[in-house]
Amino acid sequence: MPGREERVAAVIREIVSETLRERIKDPRIGFVSVVAVEVTKDLSLAKIRVSILGSPQEKEATMEGLRSAQGLIRSEVARGLDLRRAPELMFVLDEGIEHSVRVSEILRKVAGDKPAPEGDNTSA
Repeated sequence: MPGREERVAAVIREIVSETLRERIKDPRIGFVSVVAVEVTKDLSLAKIRVSILGSPQEKEATMEGLRSAQGLIRSEVARGLDLRRAPELMFVLDEGIEHSVRVSEILRKVAGDKPAPEGDNTSA
């Protein structure tokens, strides 16, 4: 059974995702996905890892928009959690997905540059 921090993190992830999708209308905020939420043991801080699609300028604008919307998002989290005090929210840009895509592209190029081993019938 998951611990309290994991349960709270899962609820926060759901609330933040829904709030970004349905309540936030800031034009700076582009396509954002909540990748993960990490909560401290005392539940005072929630680090929200987000993946943002777009150019570096669009990512920075989106991060500014998220920081600007922190108050509204935190109030939604407070409403959704049955805690005495809602955790502070900290948005962190997670580039893990983009990194994985770049690595996959590099591996695909490397694999395409090498001749197939003799006796390999996978291309037939």
